[in-house]
Amino acid sequence: MGRSDQERAGAGAGPVGPEQMIAEARKAFFTMFGFLAVVWLVQLANYTGGYALSRQFGVASGDLGTLPDILTAPFLHWSWAHIESNSGPLFIFGFLAAYRGVVRFLGLSLLVAVTSGLTVWFFERGGVETVGASGLIFGYFCYVVVRGLFDRHLIDTLIGIVMAASFAYMLTVAVPGTPGVSWLGHLGGLIGGLAGAWLFRDRRAQPTGTGRPDGGTGTTRGDLPVQADNPRADLHKELGDLGLL
Repeated sequence: MGRSDQERAGAGAGPVGPEQMIAEARKAFFTMFGFLAVVWLVQLANYTGGYALSRQFGVASGDLGTLPDILTAPFLHWSWAHIESNSGPLFIFGFLAAYRGVVRFLGLSLLVAVTSGLTVWFFERGGVETVGASGLIFGYFCYVVVRGLFDRHLIDTLIGIVMAASFAYMLTVAVPGTPGVSWLGHLGGLIGGLAGAWLFRDRRAQPTGTGRPDGGTGTTRGDLPVQADNPRADLHKELGDLGLL
């Protein structure tokens, strides 16, 4: 390992290498697989009990007794159709939110559960128990879309653009008017995802370049140097770390 690599490793700065990224992606996959397994097991128990868990541990607006339930409500659903519609987006956005670090993802999940649950608790109409993982889905979605902008990771920015273009239709159920849907929970999830992207942004100093044989700075693509002040330098570095250049 060269001197510049040792300094970055010692300082904890710079983008992670491809091996570490693959390891984090593997942990993210199993984290989301385990999370979904728990949600489905809870649904099975909920179904056999006539959905008593949803009634008992759902969030009811203004009811102080249900305030702690903002942490349990995301694990509960009202029907098999409900959990089936949530499972795919939950896994996709959860994985994309977690592959940069599972510990950060767990903090994000807690934040989104709180902002989504509190939004329902304060503003939803009374007499309704709100449950479901859709608040988490919208939080992860927003986090994935804007994370690259706060972290200044161009790969994450490109992923965010693709996700925003592909799933923009989801925002239609984050506004009033969809019957049977807690748009307030969705809106609270979006707020939590945006806040999480800022709070959990990468604060490590981004490297301005790597050493070159001629003593200059910048990255290289093949035998062509890319100056550190070139706006494409970070993209070349990240693509190189992934073995794509």
